[in-house]
Amino acid sequence: MKKTAPLLILASMAFAPVAFGAAPAGTLSVHILDQQTGTPPPGVTVTLEKQQQDKWTPLASGKTDQDGRIKSLYPADQDMQPGVYKVTFKTAEYFHGNKLESFFPEIPVLFTVTRTNEKLHIPLLLSQYGYSTYKGS
Repeated sequence: MKKTAPLLILASMAFAPVAFGAAPAGTLSVHILDQQTGTPPPGVTVTLEKQQQDKWTPLASGKTDQDGRIKSLYPADQDMQPGVYKVTFKTAEYFHGNKLESFFPEIPVLFTVTRTNEKLHIPLLLSQYGYSTYKGS
């Protein structure tokens, strides 16, 4: 029994996030790339909400890093449950800071989560007058 005790402890630690009901780090990540400059915009605020019947419940907010990413937007202390979510990229401040006009002051992206703690990545390819997004990996 003494030899198996450390193995049991290690095995239980490997499943700790599941046992304690927390989303693994990086469950939901986002990335922005400015198509006009070919560079990622740092400091863009991104919010996350979940649809609850007829309203949106705020879950998290963050700012993109120097690489235009937020590596883990979903709160680590909660499970990401199936449902409809919205990530909103607050782009107006970025464009104004670069003395550029923009047609879209913010870009909401709605998406559906089908499995608990499903690993998702939402990239945004951005320009002053358009954008595209897709389900990334």
